[in-house]
Amino acid sequence: MESASLLKKQEESRTPSSFTYGVLLSTSVAVAGSFCYGCAMSYTSPAQSKIMEELGLSVADYSLFTSLMTLGGMITAALSGKIAALIGRRQTMWISDVCCIFGWLAVAFAHDIMLLNTGRLFLGFGVGLISYVVPVYIAEITPKTFRGGFSFTNQLLQCLGISLMFFTGNFFHWRTLALLSAIPCAMQLIGLFFIPESPRWLAMYGRDQELEVTLTRLRGENFDVLEEAAEIRETVEISRRESQSGIKDLFHMRNAQPLIIGLGLMLMQQFSGSAAISAYAASIFDKAGFPINIGTTILAAVLVPQSIVVILTVDRWGRRPLLLLSSIGVCICSFLIGLSYYLQKPGEVQTICSVLLIVGIIGHVSFFCIGLGGLPWVIMSEIFPVNVKVTAGSLVTVSSWFFSWVIIYSFNFMMQWSASGTYFIFSGVSLVTIMFIWILVPETKGRTLEEIQASLFRFS
Repeated sequence: MESASLLKKQEESRTPSSFTYGVLLSTSVAVAGSFCYGCAMSYTSPAQSKIMEELGLSVADYSLFTSLMTLGGMITAALSGKIAALIGRRQTMWISDVCCIFGWLAVAFAHDIMLLNTGRLFLGFGVGLISYVVPVYIAEITPKTFRGGFSFTNQLLQCLGISLMFFTGNFFHWRTLALLSAIPCAMQLIGLFFIPESPRWLAMYGRDQELEVTLTRLRGENFDVLEEAAEIRETVEISRRESQSGIKDLFHMRNAQPLIIGLGLMLMQQFSGSAAISAYAASIFDKAGFPINIGTTILAAVLVPQSIVVILTVDRWGRRPLLLLSSIGVCICSFLIGLSYYLQKPGEVQTICSVLLIVGIIGHVSFFCIGLGGLPWVIMSEIFPVNVKVTAGSLVTVSSWFFSWVIIYSFNFMMQWSASGTYFIFSGVSLVTIMFIWILVPETKGRTLEEIQASLFRFS
């Protein structure tokens, strides 16, 4: 009995039963960048009509302005993994803040299309780094018991940023919105001085003493960090012995399944059409004859509560069930939106179409956020081994930004071609996503990063 009790106490000392102040503070500072990301993504929705009117932009000009953020993100995403590996996760977030602050100020004070586009491009530079480093940093500092929930705060703060833009866009001028959006970037810039570097990054550079101090700070004084520190060092050392991080190693046969999963999830995440709703929600409602201020306010009210629910359930339900539920919901709601445009006629039918539209859009955004919005990034941070995480993370992130640029730039032209056809295509993509997740995506709930990667390699 005494032996069993001793073993139980030793196990408890190795497994945190609750998250610490260090993890909470570090995550909060990191996801301030995610909030800025959400603001940047949806800023173009409420600002569209006034910017086009005041600066004399055409639909093509505004489509370019909106999509420039994704082009900027694609450029820095190609370098994000290398930058984060070279200078650390914290310094990478610092660089992203500088880019975002400059970008917001340029947009706020722009009086011509050149400065406007320059600001949008620099926003892309900043959020391109954020999209990679924030989920990776959170995954590397949190214990496996709470990793899914904490990682999902990245998506929560993105949703909060989107909600802020949708709601405040009904009351503030587009220049004021840009200035407000720079505030969380400045707050994160200050907060970065008070959080530790990633334990795995410290292990990669042999900074063992700092590694143990950081783990103690993150896990608490009563937690035995020696075993976790040894496990992290061993994983890093094995990865170094096997190969150097590079493009050849990434395309090794053993990494085939993680690569297919990472790229596939990013492709289907973007081609679900959610980015278009974030960027052009106001014009989507306007085209359907639905009041813009009512539609965007309802969206703002829905986004954050459902994201909080997901945070509380992601480590209880698991990644796969949430991804499947999300894909099924997005598929149905995209079809409803397409149907509302297809049946659109004056009179009583118009009322029915308006109901279908608002139900479809709210459902689309809600279902997207509970799975497809954040979980592909969580899974991406979990499935790749340390030796290719830099290259794989950059490739997957670049792909995500490229797919997003395709959708955001082409969306206005697709809607001119056929509004109903556009959303029927999105519905079809979501149907393919359901099959992809069912066949290929593993469950990662409650498993260490090392256990996840070992299980994938067994089938490669």
